[in-house]
Amino acid sequence: MPPTAKESPLASCHHELGARMIPFAGWNLPVEYSGLLSEHRATRQAAGLFDISHMGQVRAKGKGSLGALEHLLANDPAKLKDGEGHYTFLLNPHGGVIDDLFLYRLQADDFLLVVNASRHAEDLEVLSKQKADVSFSGAPGSTAGMALQGPRSNSILSQVIKSESKNPPPPARNHISKYTVAGHEVLIGATGYTGEEGYELFMDREAGPKIWNHILNLGKSDGLIPCGLGSRDSLRLEAGFPLNGQDLSQEITPIEAGLGFFVDVGQPRPFTGRSTVEAQKKSGPPRICIGLRSQPGQPPPRHDYPVFLGQKQIGKITSGVPSPTLGHGIALALVATPAPSCGQDLEFEVRGRRIPAKVTPRRFLPKK
Repeated sequence: MPPTAKESPLASCHHELGARMIPFAGWNLPVEYSGLLSEHRATRQAAGLFDISHMGQVRAKGKGSLGALEHLLANDPAKLKDGEGHYTFLLNPHGGVIDDLFLYRLQADDFLLVVNASRHAEDLEVLSKQKADVSFSGAPGSTAGMALQGPRSNSILSQVIKSESKNPPPPARNHISKYTVAGHEVLIGATGYTGEEGYELFMDREAGPKIWNHILNLGKSDGLIPCGLGSRDSLRLEAGFPLNGQDLSQEITPIEAGLGFFVDVGQPRPFTGRSTVEAQKKSGPPRICIGLRSQPGQPPPRHDYPVFLGQKQIGKITSGVPSPTLGHGIALALVATPAPSCGQDLEFEVRGRRIPAKVTPRRFLPKK
């Protein structure tokens, strides 16, 4: 572990459970407990609990908070009502993605931004340059977070929150509410990164271990198990979700990544990078993200493998894994436009060997 890696607030819980730890985005985090495949399948069939304390939690408060965010984020925050959230982007002047994040409007002048660990410090620097009546706070490592994901997550969360009579019911999709869990105040949003029904919980750093153990104990009868970064990656890719730094970057726009739905140019607001992404939405981008699948028994696609149409290289794989659910390799690839159509045969290259692949939708599992 690098000497500068941060320890999660839940580190003691991970060590007690025998997790295998690895450095990730400046943090020392669990990659697996019982094994990637068992954790992946548990989340698809029952429920998994993930440590997301490395994800930054930034609060934007003040009368100028909405105006500042309107000038910064690609998905218009003015659309959100109190208690609602949506996916959005912080862009550079050329339309590249500094960060993809989830924005919640807690109250009229109070927003929560859940940002990527590797971009937390840079996000704060960009956000804090706003001169409006707004303050941005949330130092890396100052909070704890966890994600409860899977088809049994609603049943488990209902047990967790019913012990407090004043707690509201579980939030609706893309909504967030305050709860008391194990004696601590917790914000719970109905979101996730696995393609399953689920929730993300945000709390003070000190409350993390108690809440983690409380949820695991209550969810045991529903098949809940702790899960690490390994299964989180295969789960998110099966759902077609991007990874910042691979499928999104400062050189890749949201339109090229196939995420133009989350770029709102319907109102005449001047957000950073607008001219580029608006032009790409209108006329089409020079590159586009596609899905690929290989055949069972073939080497799996991996990040940065070149992609070929005949003898011509048309792009590179940005993310690739063997899919535990489907039994073959899956990948997202960034290729030159006009993109090959779904069902078309391509190849990717592994150490000089060409492997056949077929173009598919970017979401590899049916939407639930």
